[in-house]
Amino acid sequence: MNIRKARITDMESVHRLISYYADQGLMLARPRSALYEAVREFTVAEEKGEIIGAGSLHIIWEDLAEIRALAVDPRYTRRGIGRCLVQSFLEEARELGLPRVFALTYQSVFFIKCGFEPIPKEKLPQKVWKECINCPKFPNCEEEAVIIELVKL
Repeated sequence: MNIRKARITDMESVHRLISYYADQGLMLARPRSALYEAVREFTVAEEKGEIIGAGSLHIIWEDLAEIRALAVDPRYTRRGIGRCLVQSFLEEARELGLPRVFALTYQSVFFIKCGFEPIPKEKLPQKVWKECINCPKFPNCEEEAVIIELVKL
């Protein structure tokens, strides 16, 4: 398996992965246009030329980034692919000098196993008022917030 930054040619596969889970209500759907616009934020897991996992690291503020759209092909779950992607995002955040990374997720147990801690969403006002307010599920979002401190403030 190879973990690498996404290319434009990967984005249809990324869209299929996200749509698979979004159709089941396990993650938020993402329009193709948003994925193409955010291609530079995405990292993919590839095996034998096939995209088997993907996600993105989105910078929210000078001290905060979010892991978004993390998805692993259902044929490849429970093989550590999601954990490898999370570790690559945390490494990227450290390189950028970002002290904190969070996720809003329906899969909080996975992130907790990766070292994240649950927090109230209200502790993320930049996210809530910058982006969540435009979500069709706002204010009745069922996602849980988790965060990891990379550098103690």
